[in-house]
Amino acid sequence: MRNLVTLVLILAWNVLALPVFAADLPDSVRQALRKANIPESAVSVYAKEVDAERPLVAVNADVPMNPASVMKVVTTYAGLELLGPAYTWRTEIYANGPIKHGQLQGDLLIKGYGDPNLNLENFWLLLRQLRQTGLKSISGDLIIDYSYYNLPEEDPGAFDGKRYKTYNVIPEALLVNYRTSALHLFPDPQNGDVRIVSDPESQLLSVQNQLKLTQKRCGTSSVRMNIREGTPQPGRVTVLFEGEYPATCGKSTYYLSLLNNSIYIHQLFRELWGQLGGTFNGGVQQGVVPGTLKPISVYHSPPLAEIIRGINKFSNNIAARQLFLSLGEAVSSDNKFVSLNLARSGIRQWLFSKNMDFPELVMENGSGLSRKGKISARHLSELLNAAYFSPTMPEFMASLAVTGVDGTARKRLKKSVVAQKAHIKTGTLKNVSAVAGYVLNHRNKRYVVVFIVNHPQSGGAKAAMDKLLEWLYLKT
Repeated sequence: MRNLVTLVLILAWNVLALPVFAADLPDSVRQALRKANIPESAVSVYAKEVDAERPLVAVNADVPMNPASVMKVVTTYAGLELLGPAYTWRTEIYANGPIKHGQLQGDLLIKGYGDPNLNLENFWLLLRQLRQTGLKSISGDLIIDYSYYNLPEEDPGAFDGKRYKTYNVIPEALLVNYRTSALHLFPDPQNGDVRIVSDPESQLLSVQNQLKLTQKRCGTSSVRMNIREGTPQPGRVTVLFEGEYPATCGKSTYYLSLLNNSIYIHQLFRELWGQLGGTFNGGVQQGVVPGTLKPISVYHSPPLAEIIRGINKFSNNIAARQLFLSLGEAVSSDNKFVSLNLARSGIRQWLFSKNMDFPELVMENGSGLSRKGKISARHLSELLNAAYFSPTMPEFMASLAVTGVDGTARKRLKKSVVAQKAHIKTGTLKNVSAVAGYVLNHRNKRYVVVFIVNHPQSGGAKAAMDKLLEWLYLKT
């Protein structure tokens, strides 16, 4: 009898010592979903302490869902492990002709390898590096080699019909400044008008300003843009601004992708080369670098560990797509080119090497800007858990937005108990809202969390997601 009592007490103690797991959503989360008119059937949630065997919350966790931009955590984590945090993209410059006394008697060729961070400042550094070779004058044309990307033709407006939006820019082996034109609006109350300044300036971009400055409150702006290509002549683009602009709105900026990629690079090259004291009056062509030439200058991008901060914190779609394509290098036999199929194969082989089987995973382009992308909350959580114990964890976690601090989460939970306590990636598309990442709770326990909503009312899901982050922070 004494032994039986002892056994019962031991069993009772073990039962009491087990952590309490919640299969369903916390009440606060369920109420927020109900208020947003989002049924639980449209929600996929998985949350657990890192390296724990059982989840705290698991709702529809194995249902394939569209994660929107949260898919970028797959691309960036794979990039860190396949390419390495110190990986850099190169851009090679060739002279097709003799150089005498700083003068190139022939064409200048630039071959790109998909640098996702060749912005205005870095392109200027590339040209400055070229000037430091002693080259000053170029008599021929600018030849751009895009051959490293083997991609099908793509319509930039195919996703949502908004072909001029910068988030729809398509990948290019040589992509400068994301092919973006910034149109800055400056209200000028003294003169009673609105100034519009384009950056960078282009002879092929015309801005017609018919805006009327008003004293109405900001939020009543009725700015309309009408974009016309091929006017007043082929190759030119005209942007007409109409409507009212309240002076109380201050400066605002419209970011648009308006010009053909080669034309854009040509215009920018001429401007910056001239600023650096160089001379060039040639045209621009597409071509392939002859195999007999050796580069006269090679520019290297910032390291991958730095670039993924822009991808994850600010959800840079085109940079994510270019990184995704670079994953094809891991399985390319000769590195002569990369493609979408090679990138997808690289992801599959990488997952296999980590003993991860994600049969539902669909990665269209690596950015999450897709209606086809799919992954389950459980598998995304499994990936985040593996990233936490990866040698590249510091670089990966530092790339995620911090609640109430920076990136897409800078205004999120700013006055909440979980401010500065969560590293997250957010995602939003029409009918899609998602968040995934890590929460450090008040007892210094780290939790992995994934919350995906696929529903027409997904725009109202933010409150429910934030409630889950707070619940995890307060978890004992």
